[in-house]
Order: sequence, then structure tokens, then C-alpha cells
Amino acid sequence: MEGTVLTTSQGTTTAAPPVAAGSRSKQVALLTVTCLGQFMVLLDNTIVGAALPDMRQRLHTGLTGLQWIVDAYVLLVAMLLLSGGVFADRFGRRRMFLSGIVLFTAASAVCAVAPSIGWLLAGRVLQGIGAAALSPASLALLAAAYPVPQERVKAIGLWAGISGIGLAAGPLAGGVLADAFGWPAIFLVNLPIGVVLFPAGLRFLSESRNPSAPAIDIPGTILSVLGVGALAYGMIEGGSRGWTSPVILGSFAAAVVLLAVFVAVESRRAAPMLPLGLFRQRLFTVANAAMVVVGFALMGSSFFFSQFFVDVQGSSILRAGLQTLPNSLGMVIISPYAGRLAARYGFRVVVTSGLTLAGLGLLALGFVHADTGYGNVWWRLAVIGIGFALTLSPLTGAAIQAVSTQEGGLASGISSTTRQIGAVFGVALLGAVVRGQESGGGSFAAGLNSAFIVAASVTLAAAVFTGLWLVSSNRP
Repeated sequence: MEGTVLTTSQGTTTAAPPVAAGSRSKQVALLTVTCLGQFMVLLDNTIVGAALPDMRQRLHTGLTGLQWIVDAYVLLVAMLLLSGGVFADRFGRRRMFLSGIVLFTAASAVCAVAPSIGWLLAGRVLQGIGAAALSPASLALLAAAYPVPQERVKAIGLWAGISGIGLAAGPLAGGVLADAFGWPAIFLVNLPIGVVLFPAGLRFLSESRNPSAPAIDIPGTILSVLGVGALAYGMIEGGSRGWTSPVILGSFAAAVVLLAVFVAVESRRAAPMLPLGLFRQRLFTVANAAMVVVGFALMGSSFFFSQFFVDVQGSSILRAGLQTLPNSLGMVIISPYAGRLAARYGFRVVVTSGLTLAGLGLLALGFVHADTGYGNVWWRLAVIGIGFALTLSPLTGAAIQAVSTQEGGLASGISSTTRQIGAVFGVALLGAVVRGQESGGGSFAAGLNSAFIVAASVTLAAAVFTGLWLVSSNRP
């Protein structure tokens, strides 16, 4: 039987080996290994948020330090995700997956024993690099192991479902571990997972690569990291250093120059990291613009959930972890159905409804205060989670639909990248809103209210824009 041609994460093709009758158990083992790898990455997205109040106290850091703890990781994932897929295709998916496991696990150990916030940030940067290598390689390995389309769809659905449990488990696990052992424990939990995954990967994963993979876009990768990093630096540090200070103005100027050079370089490369021509497709552009908003509002607001319950309402870290669960549970429960709803009722209806729901939930959250009972808070978090869950899968699907079949994997990767870029700016900008409120004599609680309202305004504006554009272009 001939191998089946599959689409890689970068939109290129390679022949997958045929599946032997006796290889079913190996497929199950491979599915388990790749799912656990992605589970570890997604767990880290939400587990840190639950421990931020403990980090603030034990590391003697302020809001700026907490923002960097989150953004140092998210920034590297955002900027290296596409390159990680190219590296996996070019040098071997198994090799990149195992390298990502080793780096992510070692970086988690560095974070756990960090004696200062500087060491913790270094560990978070290394974690981001490891995650950017691990995540695209895990999906590419899975696709290569399931050449039959129907089986591949089921395997990827299971991969997404199991790894998505990490999002829901993060707040609870973070609350339990930080409350019982302190914040270093949230990073130590990755060590046993990594120690098990590496030998299991050596045994059960088969190497695969794409011999015709494009050349690695090193200039584009470096320019994108530096450009977005300079912009994030200005946003995060502007509140404490002063928005007109030479350092902040210099960082914004550097960001403009670096990103302009990035666009110029990408437009001239034969195999760019980010093919700018894709953005000539209006649906692709609108879908990714909306995805930036989703990352901005979702990550930017969830950064403050545990801090609200601990610092404003006086909850314990463990209780705060439980109290934030409605948001992640809403996302995990609804996400599997979002794509089906979009197929049945149309992309326009589902995405506009999701953005509207999320925006209204954030707006409602902007009016909670120290005395608001939890019975009047949990449903706001749930509405936010449900709303964003209705947007993520359809927006990715719309981005893929807007391009050719050969570019579908690349479109999916760009969609993930734009969401992560939005997350970087969400944590940075909403943090600046809170800090600005405090520096103006307001309370931390008032700053949180302002941040949630800003996130709501951006989300509702995106809902209106997306809905109107799709109506004017006769998109379903």
C-alpha cells in the first residue's frame, strides 16, 4: 500500500508511511505521548495565573514583574511557533519534540529553584522556546502517524481534547500547589511529566521530516522577536518608568523600525516565515485580526482573575484557583462544539455571537467589587469562557478556508501566532491600565474594573466590526 500524502504544519507535503496492521498499539502510545506533551504546555498557560498572588508576595515584586513572568513565556511562544514548525519539518519532528521536552523540563527546574525574579524570567524564556519546539512537532508527529483522514481527524480531536484539559486543570492545580508548597511547586509539576515523556518518546516515536521543507527564515525570526519584544517592553515598563522617558520612547521607536524592517525582509524572501501575500485575502485578514483581539482580551483579563479574588476579595490562593474554574471549564466544554455550530449556522453568526457574549461577560465583570458575592461572579466568568470558546475554532477554520489547501497548515500556525501576540499585548496593555489607575490615586480594585471594561470595549468593537464586514462581503 502506498503512503498517504499529508499536509504539514507549514503547508508543505510529505509522504507518510503506511500503517501496518500490528501498529495500532504503537499509534495509541504515540497519541498518548504527544497528548501529554501538549498537555504540559497548555497546563503552563493557566497554572501560572493561580500562583501570581504568591509570587507577588514571596518575590517582593509588583505588577510589572508579574507581567514579565507571563509575557516572557508567551512572547517567545508567539514569535517562535512558526519557526518551530519549520525546524520540525526540516530537521525531524521526533528530534524537535524530544528537544522541546528536554528544554521545557529543564527550564521548569530553573524556574522552580530561581532565587530571584531575574532567574525566573530566564527560565520562562527557556520554557517558551521549549514550548515553541514541542507544540508544532507533537501535532506533526500525530498527523504523520494517522495517514487515513478519518482516523487523523479523530486523533487530532482527542489530542485537542486531552491537551485542553490542561487549560481547565491549571487554575485548580496552581491553587492547590501554590497554597500548599508555594509558587515553585507549579513548575516542579512539569518535571515528572518530562522525565516520563522523554524515554517514552525515544521508544514510541518514529522520526519523520519533510525533505522539501523551506529554508529557515532566521532574519525574520530574529526581527519579529526583537520588534514585538521592544513593543511589549515599552507597554509593560511605561507605567513605572514614565511614558515619555527616553528608554520607553526609544523602545517604541525601535519597535517601529524593527517591525518595518521585518515587513520589508519578509516581502522579499522566497520562503518567508510569514508570507504577507496571505493577508491579501480579506477573510484571512479579518479572522486573524479578530484572533488578536481574542488573545488580547482573554489572556489580558485572565491574568487578573486570581489577583482579583486574592487581593480584592481576600480569598486564599487555593480558593481563588477554584473560583476561576468557570472560565476555563466553559471553554473546555463548549470548544468541541464551536466548529460544528459554525458549520451549521455560519461563521458570521457564531463568531459575532461569541465575541458579543465574551464582551458582555467582561463588561459585567468590570462592575464587581470586594463585596460582590461569588454567586454573582461565577456566571460572568463562565459567559466569558463560553464566548471565547465560540470564537477560537471558527476563526482558525475561517483563516484556513481563506487560503489554498496547501497553505492550510501555515494558516493554522499563523492563527495561533496572532492569538499569542494578542496575549502578549493584552497582559502588557491591561496591566498598564491598572497601573495608571493606581498611580492616579485609585485602588487596585478600581484598576481591575477599568481593565475589564477596556477588554470588553475592544471585544465588543471586534464583534461589531467582524459582523458588519461579513455582512457587507456576503460571507456566511
